[in-house]
Amino acid sequence: MNNLRQEFIAFSVQSGVLSFGEFVTKAGRTSPYFFNAGLFNEGANLGKLAQFYAQTLLDSGVEFDMLFGPAYKGITLASSTAVALAGMGRNVPFAYNRKEAKDHGEGGTIVGAKLAGKVVIIDDVISAGTSVRESVDMIRAAGATPSAVLIALDRMERSGKDDALTVNSAVQEITSTYNMPVICIANLADLFEYLSSGQASQFAQYTEAVKNYRAKYGA
Repeated sequence: MNNLRQEFIAFSVQSGVLSFGEFVTKAGRTSPYFFNAGLFNEGANLGKLAQFYAQTLLDSGVEFDMLFGPAYKGITLASSTAVALAGMGRNVPFAYNRKEAKDHGEGGTIVGAKLAGKVVIIDDVISAGTSVRESVDMIRAAGATPSAVLIALDRMERSGKDDALTVNSAVQEITSTYNMPVICIANLADLFEYLSSGQASQFAQYTEAVKNYRAKYGA
């Protein structure tokens, strides 16, 4: 798993999805790194990304019957992961939601397979956790069971803007609230290990900044 995690960090850097500098997060923090899964926008790198998602899910040991992708990024992630899983011998259905209900044709907000059994929610990251909460509500409303959340990167930092009042990360809050695991392909610790290993000497100057950011905002 450690090798897979390091491979994913390296792949994200090479794809330009994981970049370094100064970026302002939704919480108003100045972060030395930024992860933009929307830049997995070519067939080759999307296919490779899906392989990481699928292998991580299988390695986790979590029981699941299908995948669910919350609109919008989750749609592509869930569908491509389903393709990757099929290539690994695990053929499962998937579904996703519309932002607005369709009033003609099949109608409703859910597209794809019927939500049933144990469902894994697939997204890129968890910031405020809003899409996960909405997904859980939709899955439960359909009579199915949300069994896990699978994301690309766990930033491992305290959620919210008020650091004095917040001690848990968004991932920890989701795990606690819904009593289900949040599985990540990699996390901030893996990113720091990558920078510290000397694999990416061109980014070595950001090692200390990532270490300080983790110390200041880490959950």
